[in-house]
Amino acid sequence: MIIDDYIRHIGTARRYSPRTVALYRDALQRFSVYAGEGEEASDDLLVASLTPAMLRAYEVKLLDGGISARTVNLHLSVLSGLCRHLITTGRIRTNPVGLISRPRTEKRLPEVFRKEALDTYLADTAYLIREYEALHGGKDYQKRLTERLIINLLFCTGLRRSELISLTAGSVDTARRVLSVRGKGDKMREIPLIVSLCEEISLYLKSVESTLGCSRTASDPLLLTETGKSLYPVYVDRVVKRVFAAGTGIAGRRSPHVLRHTIATELLDNGADLNAIKEMLGHASLAATQVYTHTSVERLKNVYVNAHPRAKNGGKNGD
Repeated sequence: MIIDDYIRHIGTARRYSPRTVALYRDALQRFSVYAGEGEEASDDLLVASLTPAMLRAYEVKLLDGGISARTVNLHLSVLSGLCRHLITTGRIRTNPVGLISRPRTEKRLPEVFRKEALDTYLADTAYLIREYEALHGGKDYQKRLTERLIINLLFCTGLRRSELISLTAGSVDTARRVLSVRGKGDKMREIPLIVSLCEEISLYLKSVESTLGCSRTASDPLLLTETGKSLYPVYVDRVVKRVFAAGTGIAGRRSPHVLRHTIATELLDNGADLNAIKEMLGHASLAATQVYTHTSVERLKNVYVNAHPRAKNGGKNGD
């Protein structure tokens, strides 16, 4: 099957993440069912359906069905990738997706958390040590420690959710104060760790061993749930939403990725080099990192309007 061959290709040769592979499979199967009028199309029918007219009709159907322009563009990109693969295998000669107009999408700036709210949560770690010594651990304390370390790692290092989950005990080098991360495309990078985060990681590992009775090896997961199981995506999402619930000064979308956006924007605002931020985040190109410059400009506009004497008067003459 063409779809199965392509999915194997992007999962092995292209090293796409399991989540991305699943999204690609779902998008391709959806088009296959459309081409087959309710049933998955045969290989010959699928190839025959890859025409500008058919793809345009499919695009309209998705939009009429309430699918956002951003998601429709994603589906078209997936189909374009399949077409490029079919060109290399000799099944088709040109890419028909390039001949149709894409739906327009609004340019969305990355959302960020307010620094003051994060500073309040990520206070000095000394009280954690005192609490650990007073309570001698326990599962409730372990749960709080896990939640805090999840937030701290996401914010201080700019990790993706999948990267956080894949961390092992051996990923942390407290002597050098660096974190080794396996990112997209199986690429390794090192991220510097601040002293307080190293102390918190050491405390966490000590607590896991005493509370859960887990003797850790370098290949074991760094972070565990309060029941001793490995982290999973929904668990991380719930932690972020629970920690930054209503009343914490956090507004808007609450997700692990917003913490990544926040640290990137904070670093840029404080004079960090764009290339250094790119390396820390594990972006493949500088273009992906440059989106944060737009967020910084928006912040500057707000500061300007609120602080500039003429801006506060609507630009009129006078003090």
